[in-house]
Amino acid sequence: MTNSTPYIQVNNLDFAYPDGTKALENINLTIQIGEFIALIGQNGSGKTTLSKCLNGLYKPTSGEVLVESLNSKNTPIVQMVRRVGYVFQNPDHQLFNNNCWDEIAYGPRNIQLSEVEVKERVEEAAHVVGLSEMFYEEHPFFLSKGLRQRVAIASILALRPQVIIVDEPTTGQDSRQSIEIMEFLKDLNETHGHTVIIITHDMYIVAQYARRVILMSEGRIQADGTTAEVFSKPDILQKTFLEPPQITQLAQSVQGLGFSPGTLTVQEMMSQFEALKKK
Repeated sequence: MTNSTPYIQVNNLDFAYPDGTKALENINLTIQIGEFIALIGQNGSGKTTLSKCLNGLYKPTSGEVLVESLNSKNTPIVQMVRRVGYVFQNPDHQLFNNNCWDEIAYGPRNIQLSEVEVKERVEEAAHVVGLSEMFYEEHPFFLSKGLRQRVAIASILALRPQVIIVDEPTTGQDSRQSIEIMEFLKDLNETHGHTVIIITHDMYIVAQYARRVILMSEGRIQADGTTAEVFSKPDILQKTFLEPPQITQLAQSVQGLGFSPGTLTVQEMMSQFEALKKK
């Protein structure tokens, strides 16, 4: 359930790296509480750079990023990450403590919460990600990638951010693990009220879980709408070297028969087929 109040407002955002390479150009964007967004595009399109601008890791070269009306340019990073958490593509890049408890506790301790509050935050985050007490004293690197990713997400959740950005949540995981992590993110969104943004190349995952898609290319937003709307634009997708799921492509190839070009799942296709048979 989304809230009509903008939580993140991006106005005329440009970002260039210190060597002068321009990564983002004229980005305008509004993100509301409760959305589930897929940020898609080829490598080098600006997805990760934009994400790091949203949580203050990168400061705009020009324009502004407002999170709960706080301007990222002059807001300390510690305040930004309490509002917008970022989970790296490889969880190992953000795990550095000797056990899972200390890993999850690191953020709350870093913002100088009392140990009573730290304990509460750790247990709460571990419960949400489904990490049992038996793993508290385990070294994160001895766990499976799926569990390491959960520990990484828990370390972000312990700061209680409204927005959680997860970079390539299914990379390196098999089908079962991919569904497990996506169902977990869906639950964070629908049950716990977090705004979830995933960066992904997996169009099947986008079709199954995202309610909004932001398509980027060459540092610009090329399309922004519901998943069905964006996948209904094969010309833009082709231009950006992306393909919608096979079921969407099939529906588009027979849309003259009455199928929707924005069909996302087999179930949708079958429902349309049954409806067309009755006509």
